[in-house]
Amino acid sequence: MTETAWMRLTAPELREAALADALVILPVASIEQHGPHLATGTDTFLGGAVAEATAQKLAAAGERVVVLPVMWHGLAEHHMAFGGTITLDQPTFLAVLKGIARSVARHGFKRLMLLNAHGGNTDAIAVAVTEIGVETGLKVAGGTYWYIAPEVIGPILEDQEGLNHACEAETSMMLHVTTGTMREAELPNAHGPKTSRPAIQPKGLAMQRSFRAITPSGVIGDARRASAEKGEKLLAAISTRLADILGDRALWS
Repeated sequence: MTETAWMRLTAPELREAALADALVILPVASIEQHGPHLATGTDTFLGGAVAEATAQKLAAAGERVVVLPVMWHGLAEHHMAFGGTITLDQPTFLAVLKGIARSVARHGFKRLMLLNAHGGNTDAIAVAVTEIGVETGLKVAGGTYWYIAPEVIGPILEDQEGLNHACEAETSMMLHVTTGTMREAELPNAHGPKTSRPAIQPKGLAMQRSFRAITPSGVIGDARRASAEKGEKLLAAISTRLADILGDRALWS
């Protein structure tokens, strides 16, 4: 395996990577409730795993890439009622992203991908892409991994069309990339509504709503069909698709 982790590389190695126009990937995640069965670090574990798997596929194709440590603190006010959740406000969240991006730019890197692994960060990531690009001159891309590659996720699942929250998809991936983070005895209770939006709420209408009001279990979807085998397939499919997109130089032109 090619070493891509920023924190495992030396300063001279990172200076050389910047000169070689390496892509920098910043996984952005959250610490928050994930139902009765999954660890609160689910998004952080999965964000890191998706970023690293994507980086390895890019490296295998001859691309230079560096992965920053996961930014584990996100925007998770909607999960606070369950406990176990850490949230920032939006100005602080954006300030942290900008501080990291400024450091990346000052070291000579030219390209930055904000790879999001938490739904509550999605809108703020879109804002950050523009503001960071304008303020630093970096070429910046950003997005939530399951929204970037939905077409490879649905076919692997049995009970869902895509990735939800603490669901068949996330639970499967956690079973693949971690050990000891799922409470087997709680799996029968790990299910909830299929969506966090009432049927009357169109996609273009935003509303503030606590997950406690939406799902008593804290789960959106159904984790009872989860398996490590599905998780392995999901990680492989998602990282392959992300590597195809991020490795296309037309994206960065």
